[in-house]
Amino acid sequence: MAEIGRPMILPDYDSRLLLLLAGIAIDALFGDMPAVFAHIPHPVVLAGRAISFFDRKLNRASRSERSRRERGIVTLIVLVGMAAVLGLVVDWLCRGSVIGVAIEALVIGILLAQRGLYEHVAAVAVALERGGLPAGREAVRHIVGRDPMRLDAPGVARAAIESLAENFSDGVVAPVFWYLLLGLPGLFAYKTANTLDSMIGHHTARYRSFGWAAARFDDGLNLVPARLSGLLLAAAAAFAGEASAGRAFATLLRDARKHHSPNAGWPEAAMAGALGLALAGPRDYAEGRVEDAWLGSGTPLARPADIGRALRLYALACLLLAGVILGAWFASHITRPG
Repeated sequence: MAEIGRPMILPDYDSRLLLLLAGIAIDALFGDMPAVFAHIPHPVVLAGRAISFFDRKLNRASRSERSRRERGIVTLIVLVGMAAVLGLVVDWLCRGSVIGVAIEALVIGILLAQRGLYEHVAAVAVALERGGLPAGREAVRHIVGRDPMRLDAPGVARAAIESLAENFSDGVVAPVFWYLLLGLPGLFAYKTANTLDSMIGHHTARYRSFGWAAARFDDGLNLVPARLSGLLLAAAAAFAGEASAGRAFATLLRDARKHHSPNAGWPEAAMAGALGLALAGPRDYAEGRVEDAWLGSGTPLARPADIGRALRLYALACLLLAGVILGAWFASHITRPG
């Protein structure tokens, strides 16, 4: 790491790895920080407000589909570009001081979602066990896009496990990947692109054209992280007594491409194989029914206990990811000349 007080053009790779580990630790300890963001808007909320503004101004039903697609492309370029520039500014402000290092680590922690994801999925298991199907449907409604009223109890449990697997990629591995690759500009740009996809990347009449670019761009950004996520979950199964690493890898290779998404199938297939479940399959969304194939050759009759097993596997995968980063730091430190 650079000497205190000495400006640097960009943090070296050693520094970036250590900052990332600090950010992961902050997120693991403090999660979504509701006490803080009850008083000030979360960065993702600010991004959502900007997206909503562009949606209202540019995505009008009176415009042609071609015009709405063009305006969607402009929205993507402007908002992701602004996020990257903001990342550059924050990066510049954080250079060369202890306070700047602390701020950058805090920003990373805020933009990761490992603890928040764990808590939201765990809430579904608790709701199913204590309140039955109605409570489970209400809890899962906050983390999935499908119609919860059409889900039975196993469907609620599967939806929670699938959301856990997919968001391990979107909310943990992908932000880590883009921060390591491009620093804060990469992290800010990725989070904005992912929020765009979440808000307007739907195959509905309103967003089929306006959200086309956002959905395709997000798919591209997640191509590598999704596959890394599947590998991490499969590898983590080797350390979980209630999961099978061999079955996870086999299912990953056999079934990942069966999913309608180019990315979601990788972590979901690994999770299905590791736990001996069948995930995905036909699902009902607001925009219609998705006739996906089943991932995994196990049972589709998931239970709250299976959500608990999935959460333990997810926690191990997060630890494994941190271990890989720590190992990369050691390797970089040991091989550095002088």
